[in-house]
Order: sequence, then structure tokens, then C-alpha cells
Amino acid sequence: MRSRSLLIEYTRPWKLLTLLAGVSLMIAGALADLAPDWDVPISLIMPFLTYLTAPWSMRVVLQRKWRKFPLMLFYTWFTVDGVYWLYWRFKAPEVLELMRYDNFITSLPLYGICGLIWLYQGSVSQFIAEVKAFTFKMSN
Repeated sequence: MRSRSLLIEYTRPWKLLTLLAGVSLMIAGALADLAPDWDVPISLIMPFLTYLTAPWSMRVVLQRKWRKFPLMLFYTWFTVDGVYWLYWRFKAPEVLELMRYDNFITSLPLYGICGLIWLYQGSVSQFIAEVKAFTFKMSN
């Protein structure tokens, strides 16, 4: 994808609003002190990396771009576990040891879900028009 079209996708209002909603929930969870590894910085870092990489990763899998598969695995691992490991390794290694597995089994499905949500390349009105056209086509 060219950089201009990539910039258009990253700045679509519906995508930014869903990112903001997710980050808000993450920060609310961090402030509620629900888990020892849930703090505000990691609640910003991981969602933003997910926003940047998850749709591309899902596209690699769904479009079977096997040559890009190793890079997709790296992006997925780094976003889901690597950055988490780096952050907690230096901030509080005991938290890393305690919570790393739990973070991974929670973050990996969320990464995939976010990737699917942000996969669509278009505006909300374009999406609605495509759904209407598909529904009309299927009913005839």
C-alpha cells in the first residue's frame, strides 16, 4: 500500500474513534488497578502498535501473502508480547514473570479482533453502501 493511501487509512475518523474508545477502556482499567501489569503507559503503547500493525497482519493471512508471513509473525509477536516484555523487563521484572502468560493469552485474540475491525479500507458510508449492494445482490 502506498504511503498516501496508508495515511488515509490511519486517519479515517471511524478508525481513530474506535482506537480512542479502546485506549479509553484500557486507561480506565489501568486506573481501576485490576492487575499488577495494567498501567497507563502500557495501555497506550500496546493499542497504538496494534492500530499500526494488526490490520496489515490480518491482510497478510487473509490474502495469503506467504512471503510476508515471517514479518507478520514478527509484528504480531512484538505487539502482543515483545513490547510487553521490554517494558516490564525494565520497569518491574517480577510483574513480567507473574503476568506474561496471562497478558499473552489475552492480547493475542484482542490483536486479531482489532485487526479484523480495522481491516476494512474505506469510510463508514462506503461500508454501508457495500453492505446494501451485497444484500440486494443476495436477495435477487
